[in-house]
Amino acid sequence: MNWTIFIEGMIVIMVLATLTWMLSVYLKDVSIVDSIWSLMFLAAAIYYYVNLSEASIGQDIFFIVVLIWSARLAIHLTWRNWGEPEDRRYQDIRKKYSPNFALKSFPIIFVFQAVLAIVISLPIVSVLGAESRSVEFSMIQYLALAIWLAGFLFESIADWQLSSFKNDPGNAGKVMNKGLWRFSRHPNYFGEFLIWWGFYLFAFNTAPWWIIVSPILMSWLLLKFSGVVMLEETIVNRRPKYQQYIESTNAFFPGKVKA
Repeated sequence: MNWTIFIEGMIVIMVLATLTWMLSVYLKDVSIVDSIWSLMFLAAAIYYYVNLSEASIGQDIFFIVVLIWSARLAIHLTWRNWGEPEDRRYQDIRKKYSPNFALKSFPIIFVFQAVLAIVISLPIVSVLGAESRSVEFSMIQYLALAIWLAGFLFESIADWQLSSFKNDPGNAGKVMNKGLWRFSRHPNYFGEFLIWWGFYLFAFNTAPWWIIVSPILMSWLLLKFSGVVMLEETIVNRRPKYQQYIESTNAFFPGKVKA
């Protein structure tokens, strides 16, 4: 682990988080942090990559997959939230921490997410901060790419299916239970889960064993913190038919539809 460049990457992430917070104060909308989330990883990856004296093919490929994942997710979330009011989750946080939420939002939301990004980005610095000769392709890298590709397709298709569903006025108040959403209530999160385990496996040969904290932390966030649990806290009250969906469909891992 190259600790010097890791610390420099931390600074890059923190600077981006601070600039985003300043913009959120001006816009009076902290939802923009969702669009910036994946760009925190990309900003660090770009910094690591341009500071390589000579990149290996493995590092080139890894940088490209990080770029593709980050750009797609940022574009999707920005497009989804464009022109919409502040997300309900952040409205609740705003009410809870008012008055002076503008100042409080910096540590509560932006620094917090930056710290998470720093920890989760460990596989990225392990690959792009390593000496190029140590990042060579083996069977585990091919497996990592296969898992990443499966996750990327799962997440991208699920996001596209849900966006198409929501854009149809005839689906107002209905529950999305078609396509990939027939087999998992959160197939997009499952895709993100696969992506980060793919990143971890890609770094497996160059990283210390303890960077497994990265995919474990991401898995916990998706399953227990900001993902499945948070989204489903109040959805049954807003969409009564969602209870039936819960009873027939796995929450996270895709599976057979229950009778």
